[in-house]
Amino acid sequence: MTAWRNNEISSIGSADELDLASLRLDGTLRNPVTIWVVRHGDDLYVRSVNGRTGVWFRGAQDRHEARIHAGDVEKDVLLVEMDDVNDEIDAAYRAKYRRYAARIVDTVLTPEARAATLKLVPRF
Repeated sequence: MTAWRNNEISSIGSADELDLASLRLDGTLRNPVTIWVVRHGDDLYVRSVNGRTGVWFRGAQDRHEARIHAGDVEKDVLLVEMDDVNDEIDAAYRAKYRRYAARIVDTVLTPEARAATLKLVPRF
């Protein structure tokens, strides 16, 4: 898979949120949703707080492609479902969003949200 450019991963990884518009089956973009993004190593991840039944997550499963916008980066990405979500990604969420109340941060740490973790992979 393709790697992020240093400026892209830094800009997206440090953004509080990103806008994600998944691609429909007919090739058009859905309305973007605003979502938290975390960086873990050289990878970027997003989660649906409503789990796999969340509307945007189901939409993302149609084609596994999206356009994101965060900071000064707008990029087409692949959305890769993660089978091996680990505690390090949870720790990245806790560290990045620690200024929010624990009950808010905990929404991305539930088993349902963990099961709806997507890795963002750049499309060049």
